Amino acid sequence: MIGVVGGGQLARMMAPAAVALGFELRVLAESPEVCAVAVVAQAPVGDYTDLDALRGFARGVDVLTFDHEHVPSDHLQTLIAEGVNVQPRPDALINAQDKLVMRAAIERLGLPNPAWAAVTSVAEITTFGDTHGWPVVLKMPRGGYDGKGVAFLGNAENAAEFAQWFDAMSPLLVEETVDFSRELSALVARTPSGEAKAWPVAESIQVAGVCDEVIAPAPGIPDDVATQAQQAALKIAAELGVTGVMAAELFETPGRGPGYLVNELAMRPHNTGHWTMDGAVTSQFEQHLRAVLDLPLGATDALGEIVVMKNFLGGANQDLFSAYPAALAADPSVKVHSYGKSVRPGRKIGHVNLIGSGNDDIAAVRARATTVANIIRDGAEGAQR
Repeated sequence: MIGVVGGGQLARMMAPAAVALGFELRVLAESPEVCAVAVVAQAPVGDYTDLDALRGFARGVDVLTFDHEHVPSDHLQTLIAEGVNVQPRPDALINAQDKLVMRAAIERLGLPNPAWAAVTSVAEITTFGDTHGWPVVLKMPRGGYDGKGVAFLGNAENAAEFAQWFDAMSPLLVEETVDFSRELSALVARTPSGEAKAWPVAESIQVAGVCDEVIAPAPGIPDDVATQAQQAALKIAAELGVTGVMAAELFETPGRGPGYLVNELAMRPHNTGHWTMDGAVTSQFEQHLRAVLDLPLGATDALGEIVVMKNFLGGANQDLFSAYPAALAADPSVKVHSYGKSVRPGRKIGHVNLIGSGNDDIAAVRARATTVANIIRDGAEGAQR
């Protein structure tokens, strides 16, 4: 029995992998409406910040894992003391929960960080900006995702406008603004006994702070940069004791250091790994289940020379299924994954995957995936956009 805390789309996408392997999945859902409830037989509703709710949910599971990183660390430590097999462990998970802890860990491991500092006042932000150059990036260390809790500050006067952030959280994290060519994702998985494997490094394209598209392998990435990025992600996983899937989000920085800087870590299946569902021998969701159960890991080879993943967010079309005839007819090679969520503008509600060959132009493969995603988002007229 595998227990997953959180009932979002990641838990939902673990379910087919669990069924294929014959594993029983139980999900602690935030409400009866979250999207994993529809596909998992056991999905009790409970508050993941409530220790007693976690205790009750964990009773009888072989391993407890996560759809998100927000479960309080002290609760997880208590469960471990009471004999629950928690994977990943809270000492590793804290590096995805707290960006200040993560920055210190990357520095300790000797891996390339942007310039950064923990700050407790506007004056300290100003000193950092004057030292390292404006603009700078201000982040809330905990709770932010998809661009939330992140601000770009152009000058000292701009920094003063964010003084109220210290009322919500202190210290904050300030970083230099990195001059990068693109964003990369180095996805790996590791078992408690130490076996680890990496997928090809992918390119991640962000729009308004949200992952929009992923191309794997990253087109044109120098072999040495790809190898070093994979090795860095594997080192992070090993040194921090990560179990399950981990995504190391990176900035590609030609001419600086080894060609990349570490941006953020996620210790769970990740949006930048959704391409593996149709484009790799072993998907990140199957691999995560294998890993947390300490089973041998599957092969991570890509199934095509080009794999494109394109998210679709909530848009004009409220009835997604009404668009399926046009979307599926537009390109029979595209695989559609809908998360069963209600449609709201800007909300991630699904993605499509498309495998290309070496004879395909990358731009053409991207355009084909985008056409299908747009039809689902906007209705049949999306094909014209």
